[in-house]
Order: sequence, then structure tokens, then C-alpha cells
Amino acid sequence: MGKLVYLVIDGAADSASDSPTSLELARTPALDRVASSSVCGLMYPIEKGVAPESDAAVLSLLGYDPHAYYTGRGPLEALGAGIEIREGYEVAFRANFATINEETLEILDRRVGRSLRSEEAKELAKALDGMELGIYGGYARVKATVGHRAVVVIGSRAYRLSDEVDNTDPAYARVGKISVARPAFDKRVAECRPLVDSEEARRAAELVNAFTRKAIEILKSHPVNAARASRGLPKANAILVRDAGGALPRAEPIAKRFGLNFGAVVEMPVEKGIAKLLGMEVAEVGEPTGDKRRDYRERLEATLSLLERVDAVYVHLKGPDEPGHDGLLAEKARAIEEIDEHFLAPFLERADMDKVAMIVTADHATPPRAKAHTGDPVPVAIRVPGLKPDGVARFTERECAKGSLGVIAHGWELLPKFLELARRAGFL
Repeated sequence: MGKLVYLVIDGAADSASDSPTSLELARTPALDRVASSSVCGLMYPIEKGVAPESDAAVLSLLGYDPHAYYTGRGPLEALGAGIEIREGYEVAFRANFATINEETLEILDRRVGRSLRSEEAKELAKALDGMELGIYGGYARVKATVGHRAVVVIGSRAYRLSDEVDNTDPAYARVGKISVARPAFDKRVAECRPLVDSEEARRAAELVNAFTRKAIEILKSHPVNAARASRGLPKANAILVRDAGGALPRAEPIAKRFGLNFGAVVEMPVEKGIAKLLGMEVAEVGEPTGDKRRDYRERLEATLSLLERVDAVYVHLKGPDEPGHDGLLAEKARAIEEIDEHFLAPFLERADMDKVAMIVTADHATPPRAKAHTGDPVPVAIRVPGLKPDGVARFTERECAKGSLGVIAHGWELLPKFLELARRAGFL
């Protein structure tokens, strides 16, 4: 039986109305080689009109309808960070350390200028971890993950809590359980509000607001922030939470769902959490260092190693998303080029491509013009040995739109579509 490599390039897509898009601007001979030997199309990672966060999008791309399975990003981040939650009495959140005006609560930078080192964040998290909240027997558990990112768990020793509460990070709105990027928002720390009329939700919101206030008081005078201020760096003097969840999704293992044993090469806690949840073998790779040649070489070796043991390897590479959020078109194009040069090109040279199929896509669009995730469709290429390609010239939004796949309405339809094509070609 042949093997599959499923490459997701985080935030690589832009809007087709942009000219040029980051993919069009980038020089990508390896991506174009894959596209020209594939059937191609466009795809809405969740559905038309939804600007998804990566977690719900990844769950969708792996074949699970988020409307049916998704329970919030917080529990997945917690699982990826090695934290278990007490269902009914704890609510987990994805969190960002942020820079605010301590008097007005105006948000100056939601991500501390992307300058917070993981080591600094861990020291700050230690100062918050175990915080007593003073009401409802409440407490907070805090664990830093990568850079400015963290997991916050709000709990009560005596009272049940609901995860039906809103974000204090105003950049994201909750639509059911799914969190979507707001195109514009009030740049102040938001008050956490209950989203349903229940005592459990009101308690949870009060506890979150107590945590937010106490965290600001602790962080503003922390030695890490004093040292940062002395060097002219922004202080990490607040922590914003979003994407509440009180339980992990109840999802059947991916091997049972699709008949393929999966491995995963993933960088961020939420992707690790999803991979663990679905029963994948997760390769141990270090967090991104900024040395793209080194980082992608490590991820390449992990991919090739997993490919010897499993049927399919899911690879999620973060690179282009951050410059997209920062509005940097040339830098985003360069980030795509680095993946092409240091990961994909050597993979194509070293793997036996007569025995390896590929899916290449993005989990969402992050156009530099928008500086946020948008609901635009993303390009997709499915390469199966023995399957006649479309003749698409490049892996870009406009080129892939010419392909025979047309527009795939939901991300969770992609793996079934691959399996159909692979079986038709006699590959599986």
C-alpha cells in the first residue's frame, strides 16, 4: 500500500482579490512541482463565510466536522501542553500574554510584539499558576507554551462551572463553540460575559474576570517585565483568554475512521493536542527557533522517520501565518519560500514519490492586507501516483481554482476525497 504525506502550511493563503497574493509573489519550485502533478481546487477549511482559527480548521481538515465534534480550543491546548482538566469544575482557555496600558486597559499589543521568549513566559506563568481567586473556591492554573502563548485553566473546588463564557481577547468572537476572527474590534481587555443564563456560566465569568484583574496586578511589577522595560521592550503585563472549553471532543480515532495509521509532525500545543486526541503518533520536534534551515530540516527528518512506520503523516508548518497577521507581504512570501526550499524540495528528492501521495493545502487564509484570518477559500492539491494531473502550473489561489476539484465546500470532505481518488487510481 502507498503512503500519504498531508502538508498543511499555516495561513499560507490570501484572498484571490489580492494581487499579487503571497503564494504568487513567492518563488516555489517544489510546491509548483507538486501542483503540476496533482488534481487541484479550492476549499473552505470549515465552510463559506467562516474565518476559522487553526484548531477548528485542523480538526476539519482531518475529517471531523467541528460543528459536531469541537468543544473549544482551550481543552485541546491543554492536552497538547500535558494538562488534564476536571470536567464540570474546570474550564480551559487558550491565552496570550499581552501588552496593555495598565490604567485604561487599552491593548497595545495582543502578542507582546512577538518579542516574549518562551523562557520569560514560563517565569511569568509561574507567578500566576496556583492563583487563588477569592470567590467560589476558585483558582487558576497557568502554563506557558511557545513564545507569548499559554494555557489558562479556571477552576472551582466546590461549584460547577460552564464553558459558555465569552473571550477577554476582543480579537475573536465565539460563534457557538467555534471562535472566529473579528475584522475590527475594540482594543481594550474585554470583560468575560456569560453566554447563557445559568449560575454555572455566571460563576465562570466572574472567576475569569477576577483572574484577569489579579494577573495584571502581579505582572506589572514582575522582575521579567522590569528587565524588559529596562531594555526598551514591551511588558507582558496582561493575559488575554479565549476559546473556553470544559471537555475534550468525543471523537473516534482517525485510524478507525479512515483505515490509515497516522503520525504527526506539529509545532504548536493545539495541533499536538488534536493529534493526541485522534490517536496519532506525535513526533517530538523542538519549538521554532528562528533558524528556518535547522527547524525545517528537523521536521523533514521527523516526517521521513514516521513515514517508515505509519501509513500517513500529517505535517503542520507555522511559518507564513505570523507575517500575514503583521501585514508583511514580502515577509510572508519569504516564509513560504523557506518551507519550499528547506522542507518540501528535499522531501521530494529523498522520498520515493512513486510510492508516496501528497495533499498540500492551508488551514486558513491570513492575507497581509487584512492582518487576520479571513473566510477565503484556500488552494488544495492532491497528488496520487497513477492519477492524471490537471496541468495546473503553480500552487496559487488563482491557478488551483482552474483545477478539476472545483470548490470543496467543507474541509472535512478533503480526506474522503483523497481516499476516493487514491482507490480509483489503484494506489490504496
